[in-house]
Amino acid sequence: MKLIHQSYVRNGAGEVKVVPEEAEDMWHVFNLVRDGDRVTGTTFRKVAKESGTGAESERVKIRLTLQVEGVEFDPEGSSIRLKGRNLTECEHIKLGAYHTLELEPQRAFSLAKACWDSLDIERLRSACDPQASADLAALLITEGLAHLCLVGSSTTLVRAKVEANLPRKRGAAVAGYDKAWEKFMDQVLGAVVRHVDWSVVKCLVIAGPGFAKDTFKAYLEAEAVRRDVRPLVENKASIITAQASSAYKHSLKEVLALPAIAGKIKDTKAAREVAALQEF
Repeated sequence: MKLIHQSYVRNGAGEVKVVPEEAEDMWHVFNLVRDGDRVTGTTFRKVAKESGTGAESERVKIRLTLQVEGVEFDPEGSSIRLKGRNLTECEHIKLGAYHTLELEPQRAFSLAKACWDSLDIERLRSACDPQASADLAALLITEGLAHLCLVGSSTTLVRAKVEANLPRKRGAAVAGYDKAWEKFMDQVLGAVVRHVDWSVVKCLVIAGPGFAKDTFKAYLEAEAVRRDVRPLVENKASIITAQASSAYKHSLKEVLALPAIAGKIKDTKAAREVAALQEF
């Protein structure tokens, strides 16, 4: 989520203007907006228009401020519908009239609260800088496919996806396979180095079916020493492997539910997100 403007004090009144950039940001918005808040955004309304051929209707873009009295979240459509009284008098909507306002990704809006408590401020900070609270990294890997995820206290983000077409491991193609496999692992290692901030992350879980996870862990450890990648060398003990049915994001739930992994991540903020995933 992109923060455009903020003007508030802790435990006091204030306003922020933000742009939800992806579907997961809408979950944060749903938890930030409550009854009594004031939300300003754009909406569309059909209005009657007289013409030479009779009455016609057209969609008019309107900027509204609502005193929120209801919040509905549509996770499939990645949208939030707000209901409340209009606080902005305009040509098409009377002051105090009930109206709806829909919030969607890539559409800016302003949120004003009478009191910004510590939970709201922390959620806003996490939404606008999700990596700041994502203290668990998970690499889901198999031959030719890898997803690198960061798991925080309230969200799971896919930070990198690496794909490669690997030749079959038969006959003369073996040499080509080995070369493609090493190139693939190098790309995955690059993603780990770029996206895993060890000043925040406490544990990296490498998971997947078959041998890929173990081969990559050995490659990562060897290359970290050879290239002198100090964060990886110094955090070697915090890098663990686990079995997973696939390298897709949905397998993350089963990985984090493993007793051995749960014990390793119990002190991370991500443990709360893990609990939420298990209840889902």
